[in-house]
Amino acid sequence: MSLTPAELQTYLSALIAGDLKLSTMIWGPPGVGKSSVVAQVAARHGLDFVDVRLSQLAPTDLRGLPVPEADGQGGGVSKWYPPEFLPRGGHGVLFLDEVNMAPPTMQGMAQQLILDRRVGSYELPEGWFVWAAGNRKEDRASVFDMPAPLANRFLHLTVRADFDSWRGYALGRGLHEHVIAFLTFRPELLHRLDPTQPAWPSPRAWEMASGLHRAGLDAAPAIGDAAGAEFSAFVRLFEQLPDLGQVLQGRSSGLRLPDEPSVRYAAVVGLAARASSADEAYHAFTWLADSAGPEWLQLYVATLVSKFQALGQLADLAGLLGRDPRLADLVQTTLAMTEG
Repeated sequence: MSLTPAELQTYLSALIAGDLKLSTMIWGPPGVGKSSVVAQVAARHGLDFVDVRLSQLAPTDLRGLPVPEADGQGGGVSKWYPPEFLPRGGHGVLFLDEVNMAPPTMQGMAQQLILDRRVGSYELPEGWFVWAAGNRKEDRASVFDMPAPLANRFLHLTVRADFDSWRGYALGRGLHEHVIAFLTFRPELLHRLDPTQPAWPSPRAWEMASGLHRAGLDAAPAIGDAAGAEFSAFVRLFEQLPDLGQVLQGRSSGLRLPDEPSVRYAAVVGLAARASSADEAYHAFTWLADSAGPEWLQLYVATLVSKFQALGQLADLAGLLGRDPRLADLVQTTLAMTEG
């Protein structure tokens, strides 16, 4: 089953709501957000989250070390003392990342934990889900084949990069508006694997690029030279933008939206990203309604709805509905499409 990150969140949440403790394997290319989605789902449901990178462990790291104990009759036995990172109680998600990057001996040890919920003398508490993730062979990752008995005991989900899902995440995380605007203009660069280069665009790489750009540094070390050059050229377009701050404050008289499509993307997404209240969002909408066509209004509202949803600012979103019938229709259409 192939899912977007948003659909994956919904699926995993349904497993938790149904208390379905079925071992689940999440496949996908590097940098697409597999581990971050699992962490977000656990946090949303108030569950603990333990991230174990199997490729970095030896079998004894998971099973524990044998420690001799006296039996009280002049003899003794050895017991396996499990590692401290395995949960002892409560409720949570045990996330086994990079499963198929671990060597076969390590996968065999993990198989006991996945299939039997125990390894050595350790037993996973009842309140814990076991989920795992790995990369696919076609992603040119250094992976080992998963043993058939292990693969057959998993649910298998494949996650793919999806711009709409990423946009909500990026707005909620406060990624730089230049990055969000650029990928709105060039969504095909959200994820473009290039195994011949050390740096290439991915959702994870763009988050790093946002931090570099905010610090005044070149984003190319995170996203690669080709995407970095396109992004730098796009950033220079922001010099052609009208004063977006005046637009948000309702002082847009005399300000004109440039005709160049790439500049319009920058302006529309920039207004949605900067709007911090229903008033500012409404001022931007009225200016765009007078300056741009319906497709730009739809883009503005879609970005705005994603942001307010990601930030939990539904009151501000509701406050827009009575301002203008056109705005109310666009908001309701966008919400219907999101829920659908």
